[in-house]
Amino acid sequence: MSKPQVIEEHQIRHAQKVAAVTGQNSRRDVALLLVAYGTGLTPNEIAKLLITDYLKANGEVVIESIVRAEIAFNGKERPLLWASVKVREAIDQYLEHRVAARQGINARPTAYRGLDHQGPLFLTGEGEPFTFTRRVTPSGADSYSCESLAEIYRRLHQQAGIANGNASAARRTFAVRLHRQGRNPKLIQELIGVSSLSAVKRMVESDPVRLATIVSGVI
Repeated sequence: MSKPQVIEEHQIRHAQKVAAVTGQNSRRDVALLLVAYGTGLTPNEIAKLLITDYLKANGEVVIESIVRAEIAFNGKERPLLWASVKVREAIDQYLEHRVAARQGINARPTAYRGLDHQGPLFLTGEGEPFTFTRRVTPSGADSYSCESLAEIYRRLHQQAGIANGNASAARRTFAVRLHRQGRNPKLIQELIGVSSLSAVKRMVESDPVRLATIVSGVI
C-alpha cells in the first residue's frame, strides 16, 4: 500500500485560504484543517474531542492537554499540545462562531466561553455531534469510523486542487515536518501514537523534499 502524500506548506496555506471562502462552515473547516496538520490527530480522534480537551473552565486554552485513552485510536493516552498560535486562533474563531450561532452552549456564559464543556469541540454544519459508522472486522470485532469527517477532509483538499489529499496525508505530513526539524523519533512516536520507532521510520522515510535536495546536488 502506498504511503499518504506529504503536503507542503504552500499547499496547506492555499487549502486554508480556499476553505475560508468556501461553504457555509468556513471557520470550522479552517480549524479542522489546521488541527489535523498541527496535531497529527485522526478524524475519529478529532470527532471525539470535547470542549474540556481544549478549554479550562475560565476560558483559557489547555496548552498541554492529552489525547484521552478512550478516544485514542490505539486506546493509549498520549500528549496533545495546543502550542501552535495558528491552530489556536483558528479554533477560537470557530468557537466564537458557535457561541454566536448558539451551537452547543451552556447556561453559564462565564464558564468555558459559554460552551457546554461536556460537548464536542467540533460539530457538524447543523450543530450536531459527528456520528460514527459501525463495521465488523474480518476477526468479528466491531470497528467505528467517522466517515463524514473523513469526507470533509477529502473535500477540503480536493477543492484546493491537492490530489490524494486527506486526513491521512495531514497526519503523515505532521510527522514528516517534525522529522525535518530534526526532532527525536521517540518524540514523534509519542505525539502520533504509533506502536514503534520502526513505524515512525516508515512514515517519515522517502520524504520528497529530502530526496529532491539530495538529487539537486548530484551535478
